[in-house]
Parts: sequence; C-alpha cells; structure tokens
Amino acid sequence: MQKKRITQRKIRHNRLRKKAVGTSQRPRLCVYRSLNNLSAQIVDDISGKTLLSLSTFGKELKSSLKYGGNTKAAQVLGGQLAQKAKAKGVEKVVFDRGGYRYHGRVKVFAEAARKAGLVF
Repeated sequence: MQKKRITQRKIRHNRLRKKAVGTSQRPRLCVYRSLNNLSAQIVDDISGKTLLSLSTFGKELKSSLKYGGNTKAAQVLGGQLAQKAKAKGVEKVVFDRGGYRYHGRVKVFAEAARKAGLVF
C-alpha cells in the first residue's frame, strides 16, 4: 500500500512538472514533505541549478523548532525561504507542490511564503 501511494504521488508530480518549468526570471519553488520534516528549494530548470535550498532539519531552523513535521514548522520555513529568496533577488516563482494535495503543511508553507513577499 505504501509503495502504491508513493508511485501515485510521483505520477502526479510528473504530470504537474510538464506545466511548471522554472526559468531564470521565474524559478520553480518545489516542496518535499516527509513524515518528520519539510524541505523546499528554488530551482532554475533551464540552467539546471538550485538557487536556494532550505529545510526544517537544517542547522538554521532545527534549533528554533521543536518538531519539523507540523504546520508551525511549515509556516516558519515558508517565511524564511521567502526572505532569503528576496535577498537573492527572486521575487516571482512557479509553485511546484510536488504531487501533494494543496492542504495542510503544503498550503501553510505556500501562504507563509506569499505573506513574506514571494509572488506565485
């Protein structure tokens, strides 16, 4: 059952990736959600480079968070990522939800990033 769920998520993610392509003017903000953590990165697909990467198990956020797999951690991660992206000059992104439903941690992360200034 677990293998089937992961396979179905990957199929949904591939379908979504056909439309969501990151460029240098508008890179792709992709989210990965695990049971205990959340990670996100901003990627320029044309040049194949990751511009920025941040996760709840990184050094910066792990000390301030008690647990990385809840909505509070997703909110903190979204705000931090948006601040760092704006510092690097990234204002607009294409949101790649990674085949996950747009609810729960993914939704809270996206709303926090929007509130902190990213446009998508």
